[in-house]
Amino acid sequence: MNSIKHMLVSVITLSIFMFGASISAFSAEKKALVGGRLIDGFGHRPIANSVILIDGDTIEAVGTIGSLEVPSGYEIVSTEGMDVLPGLWESHAHLMLNGHSDYSHWHPTYLPRLEDEIMPASAVQLLLAGVTAARDLGAPLEASISVKTRIAEGKIPGPRLFVSGPFIQHESPEGSEFYRWGVKGVDDVKAKIKTLADAGVDIIKLIDQDKMTMEEAQTVVDEAHKYGLKVVAHSHRPDEIRRGIAIGVDNFEHTGLTTAPEYPADVIELLKERTATGRIAGGPMFWTPTVEGLWNYPLTVDNPEKLDTTCWHRGLKDDTIADIKASIQNPGQFGYSALVPIRRPTLKRKIAQLRESGVVFLVGTDSGIPIKFHCQSTWNEMAAWVDTFDIPPMDTIRAATYWPAVMMGVDDKIGTVSKGKYADIIAVKGDVLRYMNLLQNVDMVMKGGVVYKQNGQPVEENLKGR
Repeated sequence: MNSIKHMLVSVITLSIFMFGASISAFSAEKKALVGGRLIDGFGHRPIANSVILIDGDTIEAVGTIGSLEVPSGYEIVSTEGMDVLPGLWESHAHLMLNGHSDYSHWHPTYLPRLEDEIMPASAVQLLLAGVTAARDLGAPLEASISVKTRIAEGKIPGPRLFVSGPFIQHESPEGSEFYRWGVKGVDDVKAKIKTLADAGVDIIKLIDQDKMTMEEAQTVVDEAHKYGLKVVAHSHRPDEIRRGIAIGVDNFEHTGLTTAPEYPADVIELLKERTATGRIAGGPMFWTPTVEGLWNYPLTVDNPEKLDTTCWHRGLKDDTIADIKASIQNPGQFGYSALVPIRRPTLKRKIAQLRESGVVFLVGTDSGIPIKFHCQSTWNEMAAWVDTFDIPPMDTIRAATYWPAVMMGVDDKIGTVSKGKYADIIAVKGDVLRYMNLLQNVDMVMKGGVVYKQNGQPVEENLKGR
């Protein structure tokens, strides 16, 4: 087997020499990723010396050197010395935001630029960070559908988008109606959910469900499920969780409860009752804790150097970049984050309670909120889970690959590196099961068989779109 491996490595080396890592080397219809350790998303022992055959946008076969031959006509891409994973999911992104600290300025100023500048920039930044699928939870409906459609058609680069369009809530604050829809009565709920479904959203985002009437809140979930849409709901207040469980939401977002030291006992008991029902209740109860931004905020204030990275500049105009830079000069003075230092000490207890309750975690970050840039958010969340909250590395990877695909009902297409799935694959040098923060430097990003990043550098030709 070693002789076969050495022969293949020689072929790989010759291939890289001949093609000089040129674009043509990564645009062939048939590719073989050869040599890396595969963490395929199923949660079992990684596969050493893996071989992944890709035909067009689809994984054709998965095996190992010595058990799966690379046929002639396949472009060989070396993954030697790398961990190979399914493309990551960002389960709570805000493409309409790019880290600016002042929403009262950002929203009116950039609303006209969301569709053509801001959201496409956010999308490509996520993609180059290894995110090949994302849930965009809250943005104007027309812009959301436009960006999602253009990515799907290959006109602009970005992850596979699953969009909610505007929030559904009891009452939208003045000036926020473009991305928050208040509802008044059951008929209004039905009309708004139908509008979203007809437009082509993938998910309904519900907030302030405890402020609605029970009938209104229940109608949100029932109508969404009627159209085949999942419902994600805020969990900032105990009554939001209690009401969300009662009406049958599919996924809670955030850790919430501001400075409370823990979740109330009755809330945890309700969650345990819900997680005990499993498939009978329609599947697991999912939870996206979005915890890293809270945990790392004081660390960023103490050492704001990471804000100087240029990765978040990509796709943005010069005046937008200058505006964001000016807004984040004093990260310790944001009114948005005033409670974070008091909330931070409660997080470990709340995460432990949620894990003990049996909910299934998803990796999501609130990416785009002040000083949370799309090129940094997802890997930071994953590293915090492992290094701070004692969540096993394999569980963390599955929460960023397999489980989001299950939650969104697309696990037959993405979420694992396996035969018949789309070739959404990333690779990173080193051992991510020991050092999760290696994901801050993803070496290769492939989506649908197209390589958008190789040797740590964007493949510009493939990022131009059509």
